[in-house]
Amino acid sequence: MSTFHVIDDKHVPLYRIMWIAAIPHFCGSPECRHEGDYEIRLEHGESVWANQSERDATLAAMEAWQGELDLDEEELE
Repeated sequence: MSTFHVIDDKHVPLYRIMWIAAIPHFCGSPECRHEGDYEIRLEHGESVWANQSERDATLAAMEAWQGELDLDEEELE
């Protein structure tokens, strides 16, 4: 399992993800380029934006990555 996941054509290390939005962004600003996208917040106040399928795939990757951490060394062999 890779510790990187592609979000908006960027290879993001999973360990840098702080939280993933449950609902799409909506601010009502006519200049906003992220209406309907999901914010994925990274360390140091950085964010990447994902469509719904990218968001769902990122959640699945996070769950799989966390699941690996819960296994004993014997279970990995």
